[in-house]
Amino acid sequence: MKTLFRNGLIYDGTGSSPAVGDVLIENDRILEVGGTISAEADRVIDLEGLAICPGLIDAHSHNDFFYDREDAEKFYKPFIVQGITTQITGNCSFSPFGMEPDTPYRDKIGGGLFDAQHPGSFAEFKARAKGRLFVNLVPLIGQGSVRAGMTGYDPTPYTQEQIEKELGYVREAMEGGAFGGSFGFMYEPDRYAKEDEILAFAKEIAKYDGIVTIHPRACSIVSADYPLLTKKSHLELGLDEAVNIMEKSGCRLEYSHLIFTGARSWKLLDKMLNTFYREKDKGYPIAFDNYAFHYGASVITVVFPEWYAQLSKEEAKKPLNRFKLELTILMYRKVLGIDWDDMVIAYISDEYPEYEGKTVPEAAAEEGLSNLDMYLKLVDLSGRAGSIYLGKYYNDEIVHRLMEDELSVFMTDAWVEEKGLQNIAAFQTFPQFFLLAKRYGIPVEKIVRKMTGATADRYRIPERGYLRPGYKADLTVLDLKNIRVNEKQPDFKPGGIVHVYVNGHPVLENGSFLGGCAGEVVLKPQ
Repeated sequence: MKTLFRNGLIYDGTGSSPAVGDVLIENDRILEVGGTISAEADRVIDLEGLAICPGLIDAHSHNDFFYDREDAEKFYKPFIVQGITTQITGNCSFSPFGMEPDTPYRDKIGGGLFDAQHPGSFAEFKARAKGRLFVNLVPLIGQGSVRAGMTGYDPTPYTQEQIEKELGYVREAMEGGAFGGSFGFMYEPDRYAKEDEILAFAKEIAKYDGIVTIHPRACSIVSADYPLLTKKSHLELGLDEAVNIMEKSGCRLEYSHLIFTGARSWKLLDKMLNTFYREKDKGYPIAFDNYAFHYGASVITVVFPEWYAQLSKEEAKKPLNRFKLELTILMYRKVLGIDWDDMVIAYISDEYPEYEGKTVPEAAAEEGLSNLDMYLKLVDLSGRAGSIYLGKYYNDEIVHRLMEDELSVFMTDAWVEEKGLQNIAAFQTFPQFFLLAKRYGIPVEKIVRKMTGATADRYRIPERGYLRPGYKADLTVLDLKNIRVNEKQPDFKPGGIVHVYVNGHPVLENGSFLGGCAGEVVLKPQ
């Protein structure tokens, strides 16, 4: 079937200035781009006043954990509705493949964040995903999931024999078409891997010219993952570790979600960017991805000290321990540069939905409690497993500079929650980038390139990211004058996304979601 898009403002993914013209597709391929196309078509769609570009690519996602659910559609719909057709998955050390299907540690595969319904090999993942994907997935193998599949959360350093077994899963994935691998050093069990294991994993990825994405040990000026007193901030140390892995292994490096958690981290922007450009100038293949909003998902225990959690109820009530707790939490907050009202409650438990969407001070005011007592109550009610959205990841200046930076591409790092307050990034990230571009005077073609061709180039995704004859017919049509978001309503359906095609199939038409499993597992050419 041939579909002709007429009179659209064409942004081809190269960053070149747009021009009005036509785009012709047949089945899952682009046939012609630009000018007036005179070919016959089964369907003609008039794009007068609209823009057409390659399908948007989300550079950092975890949606490989949801494809095999009975209600899978709900986990992908918000991404399609914001114009996304392809997602890079397997980030932060988590992938639903890279282990034996009968592993006794299935509950550990997703690090407590994700549930692998059908763990197994990469080949099994590909076979099971066929015909079930709503968007295209570009897979990475997560080192933490491989390790979890082998030994759960056991912190014991790996022997050479265990490392070789781990590399067997890496080889199976890379030879089967995975694009690279990932680390997530904040999470169990990845945080327990020693340098010999880490470098062996990265070197194996590099043998296949794959990319390595790294969630660093620290995204703030201080953290629990380094000694309190260090010569450099913990944020810088996390980047230094990633650089060390890149230099010693020879891998291509994508530093995941460059954020600056807490206001005291914001002053480190120049130091961090200087490190990226120092490495780039040496010839190393290093870059990063970033958010559009100022906050992100976190846990209720973000400033809750582990030592206090280990006390009995009787010990915890003692005045000295209470005083020590108050000082510890105050220190965490002051050192990080976050306030109580930076914590928005996402989920406590099914029994306490009334807290969702409120800040800690708002909940405290309603119950006549101090902010600290309200926080401790929430920690207790959730069994230390509640979730929040934490503010002060960025400020306007940082977002602006990262958007303009040549090393950045854009991502959501979000997923649809089963319960509680949704993450705005899963619903409105890419439209927000378009609105920010308008605010900051960034040319639309530059923003489109970061969402399409630049991301495809970085991950070496074939036949996507550009409007070119012979490429896959992933298309997004935008009404740039009517892009809308609503930061007060996280699950708001954004305005201005008109049509979305995945592999030539319409999945969004005139803003209405059509759905359909038109996506595929994209494979790296061997």
